[in-house]
Amino acid sequence: MSLSYKARRRWSLVILLIGLPLYVVAAVSLVSFLDRPGILVELLVYVVLGLLWALPFKFIFKGVGQADPDADPDE
Repeated sequence: MSLSYKARRRWSLVILLIGLPLYVVAAVSLVSFLDRPGILVELLVYVVLGLLWALPFKFIFKGVGQADPDADPDE
């Protein structure tokens, strides 16, 4: 099932405005649950979690910043 351009734009907005802040809270909670490890371990956890959140949504974000491919060229 392929999402239309407009649907991908809407889903990307929902993910960025609702999902990402929730993910940030979960990541900070995880690090505080680890009882503040060393600064390098903490940095590594944040970097890994910062990259990991986008992998499942790669197909939604791909091409969202481009012009709508389904739009009329006259408009």
